[in-house]
Amino acid sequence: MVARRGRRNGAEVPFDADNAPTAEMPAVTDGDPVRVRSIPEAAVARLAVYLRVLSAMAEQGSTTVASEELATAAGVNSAKLRKDLSYLGSYGTRGVGYDVRVLVGQIERTLGLTRQHKVAVVGIGNLGHALANYGGFPGRGFPVEALFDVDPDLIGVPVGGIPVSHLDDIPEVCAERGISIGVIATPPTAAQSVCDRLVAGGVQCILNFAPVVLQVPEHIEVRKVDLAVELQILSFHVARRADEKKGSHAVGNGMVVP
Repeated sequence: MVARRGRRNGAEVPFDADNAPTAEMPAVTDGDPVRVRSIPEAAVARLAVYLRVLSAMAEQGSTTVASEELATAAGVNSAKLRKDLSYLGSYGTRGVGYDVRVLVGQIERTLGLTRQHKVAVVGIGNLGHALANYGGFPGRGFPVEALFDVDPDLIGVPVGGIPVSHLDDIPEVCAERGISIGVIATPPTAAQSVCDRLVAGGVQCILNFAPVVLQVPEHIEVRKVDLAVELQILSFHVARRADEKKGSHAVGNGMVVP
């Protein structure tokens, strides 16, 4: 789960993904933009899941898919799936379902995947190395084009085929290479300074792995990934299930069934 949270003009901005709309995106029908409609953030996240499932189906030779089949594969109910796809202007054909190729194209256009978005990774520690070397990004339209760190032993050393540059060079390198997405994988104390440099270099969107709230201008999108928080959420579910299991042995007025 990725949370969107940042600070705008010094005030923290909480985020309700299920209700808050994104910036307006063009809905499409058979490749032609027909209207502009706001799409809720949670629906955008599900569209990315549908795209992954549909792409796998296309690779296996599927040409059509029923809403129930796609919903099951994506882990949602069919009513939610149909509503999500209606934002694209895609309603399928009764008795046939959705054309896989057409639906893939519609989702790709809506998510802005018809062009590449160049990525910079800042902080080439264990996580940064893993991100820089991940081969799945370029094929999905997110080529990693720049790497940054402060360690003098790393400067100039290729990681994933890309030489590491110094943090001080972020604005210049990002501007020259047309970087649109910055990934922050630094310690929290360095994150805000890195963010400021990325913004100065023209970066429009930031994926932040540092456990800190970033202050950003109004036009900058920030997505925060906090693995510790996700583990704490999982811990809650483990504890709740354990409590429910204990409670299932209790009946009546506090009597416990052995």
